[in-house]
Amino acid sequence: MAKRTTDTPSLADAAWLRQPETGAVLAVLEAAGHGARVVGGAVRNALLGVPVKDIDIATTAEPSETMRLMEKAGLKAVPTGILHGTVTVIVRHIPFEVTTLRRDVETFGRHARVLFTDDWAEDAKRRDFTINALYADARGVVHDPVGTGCADLASRRVRFIGKAEDRIREDYLRILRFFRFTAEYAEGRADPDGLRACQSLKEGLRRLSGERIHQEMLRLLVAPAAIPVLEVMHETGILEETLLAGTEPSLAARMAAIEEKMDLDADAMRRLAALAITSPGGALRLRERLRLSNAEYDRLASMAVLAGQTGYGRPEVAARAQLYRHGREVFLDAALYDWARSGEAPDENARVEHARLPQRWSPPVLPVRGADVIALGVPAGPKVGQVMSAFEDWWIAAGFPSDASLIAAELSRLAVVTKS
Repeated sequence: MAKRTTDTPSLADAAWLRQPETGAVLAVLEAAGHGARVVGGAVRNALLGVPVKDIDIATTAEPSETMRLMEKAGLKAVPTGILHGTVTVIVRHIPFEVTTLRRDVETFGRHARVLFTDDWAEDAKRRDFTINALYADARGVVHDPVGTGCADLASRRVRFIGKAEDRIREDYLRILRFFRFTAEYAEGRADPDGLRACQSLKEGLRRLSGERIHQEMLRLLVAPAAIPVLEVMHETGILEETLLAGTEPSLAARMAAIEEKMDLDADAMRRLAALAITSPGGALRLRERLRLSNAEYDRLASMAVLAGQTGYGRPEVAARAQLYRHGREVFLDAALYDWARSGEAPDENARVEHARLPQRWSPPVLPVRGADVIALGVPAGPKVGQVMSAFEDWWIAAGFPSDASLIAAELSRLAVVTKS
């Protein structure tokens, strides 16, 4: 958590700022007479007492100069985005994105034609939100060139810098970032000016690639205030414009309440399924819109396919059969998805017990192998598989018996039938 001296925030005691790797990058730039400050998320999160992950550095040094200085100092420098001023410096396996101060001359929705500058205020005003335009120097002094970033952070306000419409037209992904940051950091309702701008320019979301939407949506879905923010996005038509599908925020809310009841972490894919999938076809549409990975798509499709097939409402042996066949994660996903869409309350005891089956029962291992079938005279080949499959069906239906004599008798019977 930041310490304050008078009214100026200080991050002098921040562990990530004191670590030698951060200090090395800042020191190389400052020793050559250039300004260098940590910027954006690291400063914002540190002031809020939230864990810091990535450390980005802004500098007055131009990219070629940054490369030269780092290499001279024996540090690895990679020109990852040199046309836009970014060099990635790696110090003892820790990456730092070092970007030259710049101002946008012309924007193209995501990329921009830029000019480098040594003016911190120019660099700050091209960023998205006031709380992201905060800088900290090597001594931990926080600089707020926009003038309202610290106050907005203290008040938990997420506001665009300058005119919201201008910031959005520079990159339409900022619509989703506005809602994601509101869900992560804001207290109370979304900033009205930002909300109006997002609603009026929502059609710009169709210009974005699925990969970019994917990243923001999955982070938004698990944010602390995801549910009320999703409701606002739905009411304004922004959510449907984002996913290009019908949505039901009330079901996402029920999924969130179920996760809480079950002591489970927020899960983006479960919430997405509850929010926007009513059939396997819906999973396919989301796969295309969000460019989902194969694993993500498989989870969504499995929830849609297996909903209602987890054995809920039947004798527990039916649920155990599904748990055995599909595994813990698939069973739990389907059980929670079915629960969320059923309309039943998040504290429904029967649902709770059903969903907790993987916690209180572990599927046993099939007690026979192919070698056991061959030992009974069944020739190696497809018939062995037939016997194994028939035995497994019997064993599951019988409730997974462990009695050795019972198992041997059934296996022998099936072997005889197959050989005849």
